[in-house]
Amino acid sequence: MKKSVHEHYPANGRVILHLDMNAFYCSVHEAEDPASYKGVPTAVAGSVELRKGIIVTCSYTARGRGVKTGMTVREGMRLCPQLVLIKPDFDLYRTYSRAFLAIARQYTPLVEIVSIDECYLDITGSKSMGTPLEIATMIQYRIQTELSLPCSIGVAPNKLLAKIASDMKKPNGLTVLRIRDVPRLLWSRRCDTIPGIGSKTADKLRRLNIMTLGELAAADVELLRKQFGVVGAWLKQAASGYDDSPVNPVREQRKSVGHTTTLPQDVSDWQDVRRVLLNLADQTGRRLRRQQELASGVQITIRTPDMKTITRSTTLSAPIESTDDIFKHACTLYQTHWTSGQPIRLLGITLHQLSKKQDTALQLDLFSYEEQPRKEALTNTMDRLRDRFGEGAVLTAGMLGDDPSALIRNRKRRGTSLQPDDEAFHVDEEE
Repeated sequence: MKKSVHEHYPANGRVILHLDMNAFYCSVHEAEDPASYKGVPTAVAGSVELRKGIIVTCSYTARGRGVKTGMTVREGMRLCPQLVLIKPDFDLYRTYSRAFLAIARQYTPLVEIVSIDECYLDITGSKSMGTPLEIATMIQYRIQTELSLPCSIGVAPNKLLAKIASDMKKPNGLTVLRIRDVPRLLWSRRCDTIPGIGSKTADKLRRLNIMTLGELAAADVELLRKQFGVVGAWLKQAASGYDDSPVNPVREQRKSVGHTTTLPQDVSDWQDVRRVLLNLADQTGRRLRRQQELASGVQITIRTPDMKTITRSTTLSAPIESTDDIFKHACTLYQTHWTSGQPIRLLGITLHQLSKKQDTALQLDLFSYEEQPRKEALTNTMDRLRDRFGEGAVLTAGMLGDDPSALIRNRKRRGTSLQPDDEAFHVDEEE
């Protein structure tokens, strides 16, 4: 006897989908121009003209020829001389992102955006639309037919397993993963299969002779608590496939704003570094003021040519919002914590400890309080001019250059923001 739709849903549990767009940036370009890109090895890279920089993502055709996300363009071209490099167009990616999210929201209001190319759906209450597998199949079919984009979907009783399931078959995969499947399908895998277990945690587990998820599931919880604190119990629970975190359709208030930019070649000269930091401070400050917020902390991010990343931050005695102040503190952090002349490949500025401007008491400097209103009025005027005429309407000479830091004023080209702004999502493709 055929089961009713209701019998496909758990009596007391949840049904969660994780929707992951496949090679999203390259797939968008293929959807826009299939004659040029369908079946062709492509890669989106930040510095196409110079044949330098890092591959942001690449098509599955390119991956079949050894090209990987995170490679240098030069290395990718060596492995695949036919590789077609495409300039990023983040305005276009945001358009397609909004389109696939609109499809997802037609099946449930409980959609949690993770990044520009992935989301969770809680379809527990969507029984009237069909079985979980029918809903997942329909979403995947509509995204393919209406947007010409491939996606993978994981179907599971929680977010953790749904995420793992969507990674199991790419591209165009649809995988169901139940709690009872975990021992058979996951316990032989490495611990870093679990989202949230990074390389450092995995290394520490290996030193405890815990190599697989099965060994982690069987580990003594007190040992894990001793080694990892409160995270220890979560590690054991996750290895068994349990996760009770809800799908949250309400985006939390951002805790930081920032921008980072990967440079097409190594930079070591202070004047070059200074220009990049000024451009980063300019756009980070613009977003902070647009949100009517102040920042009491500044952080810089530096990545070396061998991909080693360091961050350094400072807490301020008084909150700030101006580009000049952000730039000054970023320069101080750089000069304090980085040896002059050492090459770098990436720079970033992040503002944290944010507070709403209307709720924050400003402490006026005794020696500059008379200048502060004039300085704020000038900043407001410049912001209004740029809002009306574009980001390039008012620039200082120190911002001008041909490196990618100048591109962060261009919403079509930029995609390196560390945090989402009012109209964009965090850009993070890790397939």
